[in-house]
Formats: sequence, structure tokens, C-alpha cells
Amino acid sequence: MNVRYRVELSQDERDELTALLSGGTHAARKLKRAQILLAADAGAGDEDIAISVAVGGSTVYRTKRRFVEGNLQAALIEEPRPGAERKLSGKEEALLVATACSNPPEGRARWTLELLAGAMVTLTEHENLSRETVRRRLAENHLKPWRKEMWCIPQIDGSYVARMEDVLDLYAETPDPRRPVVCFDESPTQLIGEARQPIPAAPGQLERYDCEYRRNGTVNLFVFLDAHRPWRKVKVTDHRTARDFAHCMRELVDVHYPQADLLRVVLDNLSTHSAGALYEAFPAPEARRLLRRLEFHYVPKHASWLNMVEIEIGVLRGQCLDRRIGERPRLVAEIAAWEEQRNAAGARVKWMFTTERARAKLARAYPDTTKES
Repeated sequence: MNVRYRVELSQDERDELTALLSGGTHAARKLKRAQILLAADAGAGDEDIAISVAVGGSTVYRTKRRFVEGNLQAALIEEPRPGAERKLSGKEEALLVATACSNPPEGRARWTLELLAGAMVTLTEHENLSRETVRRRLAENHLKPWRKEMWCIPQIDGSYVARMEDVLDLYAETPDPRRPVVCFDESPTQLIGEARQPIPAAPGQLERYDCEYRRNGTVNLFVFLDAHRPWRKVKVTDHRTARDFAHCMRELVDVHYPQADLLRVVLDNLSTHSAGALYEAFPAPEARRLLRRLEFHYVPKHASWLNMVEIEIGVLRGQCLDRRIGERPRLVAEIAAWEEQRNAAGARVKWMFTTERARAKLARAYPDTTKES
């Protein structure tokens, strides 16, 4: 570095650099070059500039040289850096994407980076290919073939749409205490006990529990959720038969909503969720009395997400049941405490999906009535 480059900025250049440093989002390298030029213009030495800007002496030298030999923009803008050519051509990259989207080799559950690299060596003239090259090309195409997402793929037809809009219209109604809308569902839960007593948390130490546990059977949770007011009820039972369902409906009518004229119940298509269950559990006059005050609204098959109570069950599991509870009495007590607190807090599910949004978002799924028969 025998040549000393002298930086002399014009007033317009000083103003531009000052404005660059005073605000906006810019690359860190560009900001440091601006600081170098202003410091050099003020007469600071290269060593002092390198220390104050926290860069190497060669960076100070190159920035000053590019300004003197070129201009302000040449000093600020990053020069293209040399690099190796991409390992895969455009056609080879397309082949990699197609391979990643195909079925994995026999005996393997999914594609891995190593498997894809080996497949590309077989399918192309490359002698070797690193897993990092494969990872980068897949990342550019937003592909992760080793990951899967479980999803229900329903058959959307007129029946599906009719049930969906029926439920959505119920949610959109003005609340009517005489005709409440109650969402209902059930969920099995395991009773998991500790094999050894956990060690409580302490400063600097997490709570520790043994990986071994005891299975103490299962219970069933019947969950009710009012769609229009902050109320939910969880009933713990040993079974989930049609008779259990019938007794839940009687409690809903006689205990929880004794003043209601008609209860609209949103529920799924489980075989036990039927009007016939009440005739199996009660004498005919009693079953008929209850059904006169019940109106069942079924969500479409493979569309349990339309049942608002599914969200509430998720909250219950996250807030209350995400731990080991091994005894039924304790489970009942813990759920009752959670239920009381959530009702007292006025917690509600804020449902945003409406019939109008369904028609806009799922327009392609609606049956085409313009086709000739």
C-alpha cells in the first residue's frame, strides 16, 4: 500500500453520506464505507479510521482507492465477488425437484438429502454431489421432502356446501337466549401417572421427571361450548357410547339450558351422535320430550374444523392437560378448575369464517351449476 489516496468530498457528497447514515435501512458494509469516507475527508489517518469504524486497514485503503479512481457510488456499492459456478444446471435442478416430489426408493419412508444426492449422481454425469448443494437448491424451491403434513381431503359436493353454510349461518346469527347454539364434541384422554416422583424446579435447574410412566386407563371428555356467550362445560365419563351421548343431551336440555325453547346443537357425524341414541337410553316419551327441544346440525364429513368446540378442546389440552395426570378424581378437579376460570374470564372463541368468506375463498369448490346435465 505505497499509494496514498486523498479523499476530498464535495458538499453535496458530504450531505449524501450524512443522510445515508442518519436514517433508512442499508447494508452494514455500505454504512461503514460511508463512515470511512467522511472520516478520511475530515483528515483522520487510516489506522485511526480502521479502529473507529471497526474494520481492517485494507478495507479503508480499498474504499479510498475506489473513491479516488472512480466516484462516490463506486466506493459505496459492493463489487461483484467471484464465485464458483452453480453445480447444477437449470435442467438438472428441475430434475432434482421432480425427484424430490416423487416416491422415495423402495424400503425408505421419505427422501433425505443423502438419498437425493445419490440419485442425482445416478441420473446425471456428476461424479459426486454434496448434501449442501442439494439442500440449497431445494430451499430455493421451498421443498422439504422429508416433512409431511396430515390433512383431511374431503369430497366437496352440494351436500358438503349445504352443511357448511348451515353451520356458518348459525354462528353468524344474533344471539338468542331462547334458541342458543351449542357446539358439542368428545375427546378421549389417557390417565398417565408418574412411575417416580418428579424433582421440582429450583433456581438454575429445570423441573425433572422420569421418562418412565404408568398408564392408568382412559376416560372420555364430552365438551359443550356456547357459540354466542362465554360458557363451556366438560363432562368426564368412562365410556363414549350412545347412552353416554343421550345423557349429555338430557343434561344440556334440563340442567344447562332449562329455559331455552330450542337448542341448536352443532356436532360431527359420529354414529352415536344421533336422535336414535336417545330412544336407546330413555323410554320413548322421554326421548320425544328431549328431541322436541333439540335440533341437530351436522358439520360436513372431514370438516371438523367447522365445529367451534374443536378450538376449545385444543385450548383445554394446551392450558390444562399438557402434563401427566394419573387419577380420574384429580383429572375431574383440574378440568373443573380450568372450566371455572375460563368461564369467569369471559373467554370466547372469535369465529371469523363466514358464509360470504367461504363463497369467496372456496369458490372453486362449489358445484358448477352452469354445466349442462
